[in-house]
Amino acid sequence: MDTISTPPAADLTAVKLKQQAAWSAGDYAVIGTTLQIVGETLCEALDLRAGAHVLDVAAGNGNATLAAARRWCDVVSTDYVGALLERGQARASAEGLAVQFKEADAENLPFADASFDVVLSTFGVMFTPDQERAARELARVCKPGGQIGLANWTPPGFIGELFKLMARYLPPPAGVRSASLWGTEERLRELFGERIATLDTTRKHFVFRYRTPQHWLDTFRTYYGPMQKAFGAVGTDQQESLAADLLRLLQEFNRADDGAVIVPSEYLEVVIKTR
Repeated sequence: MDTISTPPAADLTAVKLKQQAAWSAGDYAVIGTTLQIVGETLCEALDLRAGAHVLDVAAGNGNATLAAARRWCDVVSTDYVGALLERGQARASAEGLAVQFKEADAENLPFADASFDVVLSTFGVMFTPDQERAARELARVCKPGGQIGLANWTPPGFIGELFKLMARYLPPPAGVRSASLWGTEERLRELFGERIATLDTTRKHFVFRYRTPQHWLDTFRTYYGPMQKAFGAVGTDQQESLAADLLRLLQEFNRADDGAVIVPSEYLEVVIKTR
């Protein structure tokens, strides 16, 4: 009698190591800095109070970190890529902002239960391979009655489509769920479950602005680690095909008519009040 075999579960530890290598490649801070407005907008949506104890998870080079610190919050900024934290620290020092920086894994946060009034992540925690574990960690370190604030790319937006395109050239491991699912209310309710007292979501757009399509491609190919790794993993012919497909996708979303790049990318702004 034939039996149906169950596909092996993904080795999430191995996936995480590959992701960490990807985000360490290039220099994400070059691109991340342009996203600063998202951190500012999220902090306003949370209506932050001066003196609040705030944790920024998968903070990158510190956009949400700086936005919270500018509002006189006591901020701890974490990421598992030390070089990005150093860039965030340099930015905070330049502005005279007192921020604590700590290297930490979003799936294993080194903080006690209910340590923070507010937990933030902008385009960060959504990339963790073990989504359930990461969500549990965010909820664990947030005080009951506190807030979790997120900015996550949505599946149909420009970056969501960019992920799908790159996956055709460099397929993700079986069993790893798409990062852009964090950009859907349904998945957020699955992830945070009973810890949700209220969940407010707003669809917004971040607008990528570059000199030309080629300028955008060159910048992302050089500094955006996941794209750099995708190009490095395929042969020369496929590199040309990938570049052409990326430029076609960009033009589908581009609303500039003068040769420049003005590309709105949809994201979900999320404010969760915790139980």
